[in-house]
Amino acid sequence: MTRLTTAVRGLVTALAALLAVSAASATATATSEPKAPEDFVALRSVDRTIIQEIRYFTPHNFVGERVDGYREPLCILTRPAAEALHRAQQQLLPQGYSLKVYDCYRPQRAVDHFVRWAEDLDDQTMKDEFYPDVDKTRLFEDGYIAEKSGHSRGSTTDLTLVKLPAAPTRPYVPGEPLVPCFAPQAERFPDNSVDMGTGYDCFDTLSHTLDPRVQGPQRANRLLLKDTLEGLGFVNLAEEWWHFTYKPEAYPDTYFDFPVSAKSLIRSH
Repeated sequence: MTRLTTAVRGLVTALAALLAVSAASATATATSEPKAPEDFVALRSVDRTIIQEIRYFTPHNFVGERVDGYREPLCILTRPAAEALHRAQQQLLPQGYSLKVYDCYRPQRAVDHFVRWAEDLDDQTMKDEFYPDVDKTRLFEDGYIAEKSGHSRGSTTDLTLVKLPAAPTRPYVPGEPLVPCFAPQAERFPDNSVDMGTGYDCFDTLSHTLDPRVQGPQRANRLLLKDTLEGLGFVNLAEEWWHFTYKPEAYPDTYFDFPVSAKSLIRSH
């Protein structure tokens, strides 16, 4: 065997070893992704009639891009919270309404994404719609952005009401002209929900559930959502008409970080 052949064989062996290590590392990374606890479920497995429009899977949100951790447009919740939403839906359907969820469980990596975005004062891409009257330097101080979210505990959901039969909604086109989230409903980005006085994730005091400036049908819609859910164990966040937490929470002190995907719910035994 020549020295050249020996050298080539050694190089091939070293390369094979390197590839094996890389493959093992990739496998380890893939299998080390955190999983959801067994009492987390996809909402569709509990109620297939509740409409889902998971905004953070899309670029139509205050960040302006898909948010970290949202692998699929999927609502995941603890089972007690999902079952309570099912009971709410059963009450609303005979009245001609459906629930529509915008967000459910939210991984910590998504919250971290929000924080990075809020600290980047140069990124004002979505300001004209979601925070037209709020200076971005005040997002933390005013409580619109925080380093932890109750959504990461699995029993909190953002949702609204849709009058049936549900009309279709067109997709948001990045770069299209933006209209303030508190503009009249006919002027805001089209959403098939009832008029709640503001759009979802509107960083404005008009989003406060019982803001006295919101009256008439808009207030009635907010109260229908609030009264229905609170009658079934949910608690509304006073600053956000869309934000509800099922109590008692299954994980009151745990902030999960598994991705929003069906794979997160597959348990290996």
